[in-house]
Amino acid sequence: MKTVNGHEIIQLFEQFSPKYLAEEGDPIGLQIGKVNEKVENVMITLDVLENVVDEAIKNNVKLIIAHHPPLFRPLKSLQTDTYQGRMIEKLIKHDIAVYAAHTNLDVATGGVNDLLADMLHLQDTSVLVPTHHEELRKLVVYVPKENAKELRTALGNAGAGHIGNYSHCSFSTEGKGRFLPEEGTNPHTGKQGSLEEVAEEKVETVYPVSLEKKVLKAMFTHHPYEEVAYDIYSLKNGSPALGLGRIGHLQNEMSLKEFALVVKETFGMDGIRVIGDGDAKVKKVAVLGGDGNKFIGKAKRQGADVFVSGDIYYHTAHDAMMMGLNVVDAGHHIEKVMKDGVASHLEKKSSEKGYIVNIFASKAETNPFTYM
Repeated sequence: MKTVNGHEIIQLFEQFSPKYLAEEGDPIGLQIGKVNEKVENVMITLDVLENVVDEAIKNNVKLIIAHHPPLFRPLKSLQTDTYQGRMIEKLIKHDIAVYAAHTNLDVATGGVNDLLADMLHLQDTSVLVPTHHEELRKLVVYVPKENAKELRTALGNAGAGHIGNYSHCSFSTEGKGRFLPEEGTNPHTGKQGSLEEVAEEKVETVYPVSLEKKVLKAMFTHHPYEEVAYDIYSLKNGSPALGLGRIGHLQNEMSLKEFALVVKETFGMDGIRVIGDGDAKVKKVAVLGGDGNKFIGKAKRQGADVFVSGDIYYHTAHDAMMMGLNVVDAGHHIEKVMKDGVASHLEKKSSEKGYIVNIFASKAETNPFTYM
């Protein structure tokens, strides 16, 4: 077990939700404070408001990971007698760092939109709005048989061999490796000037280009030879598309009214807005966390019976009606699912690393709307 600093926690988080997935111009990353000091408590929140900061202070939190960036627009001044200034002053005085993951967390596998789809029990889901298509590469490496299992495990832990919902995928063939250690070498097996023949395993696995540095580091670290024999191939079959929103099917068809009530109950809402005929039958569902106004056409073209999102404008609602798309406006705040989702993921990964840290979801209320 080891103590941990904020930078190490963020490294774990970015393996799950890398920065490159964010939309251009999205103000993600470290926004306030520093992350090179020890942290014992990390809090996950949807929004950073003053009541959230007070909760962090009370719980001795030194790192907040938020979905909505508190500094979404550049500051022209920092006046500590304003609401935002007072909040930032508290963060700085109590040495609390704030890290934001916005659209990258929307896009990430297991991120906001996957969490929403899972809560609605959607089946056979796919990406609604593709934003990233990543190149796949194949690694072929030759390793002594007795070291093959350790190497395969290390490559899998580094993210290689991930195919669909399966991880640590690889293929092996056995054979003979031959080499002649020359002067100046320090061979793991054999001796200088003598031709050596070793029972080896040829291990093949795939990985996305973004993980190449990490995968190769794992290979070199866990391979016993001082000179590793390996090949890398570019593949024409790319990894599955990543992007915003998800679309899938309900297990059973139901009316729009019934489905809207399911959404309301699932996300613990006091009220909900619905566009469409309550008796209309729905089975294919598109869901997109946050502001979904510009994606109603995409949901319709992909055959959705109903689109679940938030912040739908009056005239956008008319557009949806005219194109025959049912909409459930569940509000922006349903993205709160990320709090427990991210906390659970980071708790698991921290435990695997042996980190001594407490990671928890904020309980402070940040929804600005109430229904009368």
